[in-house]
Amino acid sequence: MVRKLNSFFLLFIFVFLITSCSPLYSKLGGDIKGPPEALQGQLTSFAKNLIAKSYADIDPSRLIDFHTHILGLGNSNSGIWVNPAMQNPANPMRYFRFRVFKNASGIYQDEKADRQYIARLLELIENLPEKGRFMILGFDKHYSKNGKEDLERTEFYIPNKYISSLVKKYPKIFTPMISIHPYRKDSLQKLEEWNKKGARFIKWLPNAMGIDPSDPRLDPYYSKVKELNMVILVHVGGEGAVHTGEFEKLGNPLLLRRPLDQGVKIVMAHCASRGTNLDLDTPSNGEVHNFDLFMRMMEEKRYEGFLFGEISGLTQNNRFDGPLQTLLAKKEWHSRLVNGSDYPLPALNAVIQTTTLVNAGLITEEERQALNLVYGYNPLLFDFVLKRTVRHPESGEKFPPFVFMMPQVLTN
Repeated sequence: MVRKLNSFFLLFIFVFLITSCSPLYSKLGGDIKGPPEALQGQLTSFAKNLIAKSYADIDPSRLIDFHTHILGLGNSNSGIWVNPAMQNPANPMRYFRFRVFKNASGIYQDEKADRQYIARLLELIENLPEKGRFMILGFDKHYSKNGKEDLERTEFYIPNKYISSLVKKYPKIFTPMISIHPYRKDSLQKLEEWNKKGARFIKWLPNAMGIDPSDPRLDPYYSKVKELNMVILVHVGGEGAVHTGEFEKLGNPLLLRRPLDQGVKIVMAHCASRGTNLDLDTPSNGEVHNFDLFMRMMEEKRYEGFLFGEISGLTQNNRFDGPLQTLLAKKEWHSRLVNGSDYPLPALNAVIQTTTLVNAGLITEEERQALNLVYGYNPLLFDFVLKRTVRHPESGEKFPPFVFMMPQVLTN
């Protein structure tokens, strides 16, 4: 009985803290020092030079961010839906995580969430030295294999129509990435419909959406994607930002052999840089790091021209050690890498610790101080400059400029 009371008391204290402590959310979330337009007046000479060098060899007309999330609470005509479990303290971890995300995203009033998120994102973009284009992501609901939507297992829903409306409103800044669940009964029709409207990229998060990429029932979907010359950006590896439950194993990179073998172009988000999964090629190996599985597939000649890696999140505490150094050194893969910010993740103060990057020899102490200064005003700029600054601790190899520009092979 005492143990039960203690457990209940600890849970009560935890829930009290996460529902009432605004400074805690700010410290883990945005921890912003000032508006992005104020950054210029705060920069040291070293920081100015670091930013200038980051853009010096970039073609602004090809500058692209492959991975920019759109969030909100559906309190406009956006159609956004968020699982009530993420907004209820009775689910403390999901509630806490969502509160931190809102803080990092510039959402301070729930009733204005949709507008505040877009306003903050546009403010950050407007104050970049070169804006480039941002691929904004739809996010479909969770569907069961019988084609029925499952709202209980859906974390959030960002409609393609809302993405399209933002692209129409800001055509020089945003590019659409739609999300169409392959178990939807109308999935082929939706692919054709959105492709006719100019959409070429599709977003999947299998371990949140309940998609098994190796399911033979998806072959007609893959055939249609290939016919329409579309590209799928797929989250691979462990997922930490949304609840996945029993579907976590669907982040196994090896499950994507099926679409790749059919000639579908796949971009693996985060380069599978987190978590482990069963080695489906050789099950006797047991659990293998997802990044090792990603590397195995990248090394296979038959996937050249079809398999690409996307480097968002690689500087995060739970991803960088090993994957980042390996990818910096793999010069032969650089032409197959693309950049994404995974915004609002770069605005989460808790996920990137620049001190650990200094200790790993990836940046210098002087660079760390300049980058921290940039973060305090513009986390999007921070993410870009950090990725252009990190170097292999031994060879000094950096990501070349074309990693940050739209590759022709994904537009042909």
